[in-house]
Amino acid sequence: MANITFRFLESISPSKEFMIRKLGLLCCLLLVGKILFAQELRRFSFSSPHMGTNFRIVLYAEDSLQADTAARAAFSRIEELNEILSDYLPDSELNLLSARAGSGDFVPVSDELWTVLLASRFFSKKSKGAFDISIGPLSRLWRRAMRKAAFPEADKLKKAHALVDWRSIKLNKKSQSVKLKKEGMKLDLGGIAKGYAVDEAYQVLKDAGIEAALVDGGGDLLLGNSPPGKEGWTIEVPAYTYPEKEDKDLLVLKNCSVATSGDTYRYIELNGIRYSHIIDPRTALGISKRRMLTVIAKEGMTADALASVYSILGKEDEKKIRKRYRDSSIQVRVIEWP
Repeated sequence: MANITFRFLESISPSKEFMIRKLGLLCCLLLVGKILFAQELRRFSFSSPHMGTNFRIVLYAEDSLQADTAARAAFSRIEELNEILSDYLPDSELNLLSARAGSGDFVPVSDELWTVLLASRFFSKKSKGAFDISIGPLSRLWRRAMRKAAFPEADKLKKAHALVDWRSIKLNKKSQSVKLKKEGMKLDLGGIAKGYAVDEAYQVLKDAGIEAALVDGGGDLLLGNSPPGKEGWTIEVPAYTYPEKEDKDLLVLKNCSVATSGDTYRYIELNGIRYSHIIDPRTALGISKRRMLTVIAKEGMTADALASVYSILGKEDEKKIRKRYRDSSIQVRVIEWP
């Protein structure tokens, strides 16, 4: 290769050779300048309440203007998704869809809602119903139970459970529309929406030229490129050995998503049994087996959904589920207590 380059330079005129060398020097200077400039990226942190939790963004940018503009755009995207996917907002697209349940109509939906519904069906199928977004009627009953510290009435629990069936959510790909077969069905995307939101927020940051960033949606993390001069983002994950001791492990990760789930703070004790806020759609009850787990995956939506799946199915089904998804990048840490 050296001889070829020499003969090429030898065959051109001195003036052209000078220009080539000058251009080469300029390219080198630009490259060095880019490297030095990248090393001067500054750390910025932002937080804002969305989706019933606090979203936090940590990013590295050239200056405060770039950082602030990108963070505002990311938070705006999260709020936009909340108005589509929330089961709390009366006029959200999700609730308007649920209001048409049992009508027999296919209802056109936005690209965002369609994306989440498609993914939800995939996780429902792979988990054999352990993940089920039609759990809305049960979610409402158990939220009330948590507030009043009283077990849901048996007849209401039975009636709500009869409406839960992910197979009754019909998707028409050709028209990008959805039909909810059972009257009274209500969708609840609490087990996947935040994961999708952190994915989308990070994409907004990338589009703004920022790739060294972390998005935290109340425990659902999206980790982008490493901070300058670091191997990755250092995060804490539970390493519980028993319920009373809240140990932590430190992990260094990048370009992945992390979701942590458990009943450490949200649960109710009734008749001597501890029920988690995480409901098993197959039994209509909050899970009573104590678990703390962490899922690491490529996308936030995957990590979020699988955290719900593993919370319900537990350690004994870990290998089965991993085999079904056929994704070697997924890592799961499940801790169970007697």
